[in-house]
Amino acid sequence: MKFISALVATSLCFATLLWAEPGKDKEKEAESPGHIVDSGSFGVFVNGRRVATETFSITENNNGSVATSRFKTEPGIDPAEQTSQLQLTPNGELRKYEWKETSPGKSQAVVLPNETLLVERSYASPDAKPEEHPFLLPASTSILDDYFFMQREIIAWKFLAMACHKDNGRISCPVAQRVQFGVLNAHARSSMLISMEFAGKEKVPVHGAEQELNRITLKSELGEWSLWLDDQFKLVRILVPEDNTEVVRD
Repeated sequence: MKFISALVATSLCFATLLWAEPGKDKEKEAESPGHIVDSGSFGVFVNGRRVATETFSITENNNGSVATSRFKTEPGIDPAEQTSQLQLTPNGELRKYEWKETSPGKSQAVVLPNETLLVERSYASPDAKPEEHPFLLPASTSILDDYFFMQREIIAWKFLAMACHKDNGRISCPVAQRVQFGVLNAHARSSMLISMEFAGKEKVPVHGAEQELNRITLKSELGEWSLWLDDQFKLVRILVPEDNTEVVRD
């Protein structure tokens, strides 16, 4: 069972494999070179001013999925640039996570599963000796790093697959049903529990036009985030009121 396809229907929705028909041609699946599940960019706004852009791509084939991302501040903002690559197995467990800072520093980190642990090896610079940080967490733990909003989309898909069901060909999500996840923030070298719940459909402004979107609330010890996804379950908007921060798909 492919993980990402199982979370999203019609190219980005649920059902391709989660509710797949039993006669699927496995030989054709093995020959598949993979496909793009989602790609694009998010603008990051603080107090209404665009301060950064995240460019991302999520691809999948029968060997699993790979999500790559690049975060870069806008001209006139203190220079900062980071990249990440998240590799997942076909059942959605962590295979490998890489994070790199290219500006202003040159630090990097790699997270790998090791039996009952996740092990992070961090490097203060390309020539530095690695520091090892073990976390007593399973490979099913989700990655939720600081500057990669695409990872919020992947966790939202995971939540929807767990909390929702298919009813007469349509996806039905109970309002206020809460699901908890363990997450690892590699950049901060910390882990925590988050919870997500479906808050129903809302009309919200996106690029000056009103859209009806599906709202999911993400809560953690760090605060509350509101995520809005369209009917193809693509992440469109994030709002973090405490930080006056808004993230919008370009």
